[in-house]
Amino acid sequence: MPVRVYLEDTDAGGIVYHASYLRFMERARTEWLRAAGIGLDDWQTRQRVLFVVRSLTVDYLGPARLDDRVDVSVNVMTTRRASLVCEQIVQRGEERLTRANVQLACIDADSASSGRARPVAIPPAIREAMTA
Repeated sequence: MPVRVYLEDTDAGGIVYHASYLRFMERARTEWLRAAGIGLDDWQTRQRVLFVVRSLTVDYLGPARLDDRVDVSVNVMTTRRASLVCEQIVQRGEERLTRANVQLACIDADSASSGRARPVAIPPAIREAMTA
């Protein structure tokens, strides 16, 4: 997914703020599923499942700067019954700027609203879309 770096994404020196990379990755995961025909809003309201970040490791390899165009990729590394791990890379051209491993957990939306998120199996349609 291509992303343009805007002023709001940077610090005072015009370098992308570390948390902005996480927003870029979140958008890429959402667009990746949308392109596979999975609208997360539909799954949340009708199927009552959510995906939440359970853990995250990030390596910042080089800086992106104001007005750069970067690409954000999503690659499923492993899947389990109620979770999966994605590798996400942010790069400018061939230069890798950030690499992250993101573990996502699938949870019951109703239990999440009560403050006690309960894991549930990833629905087959979403699992198929993620691994296609």
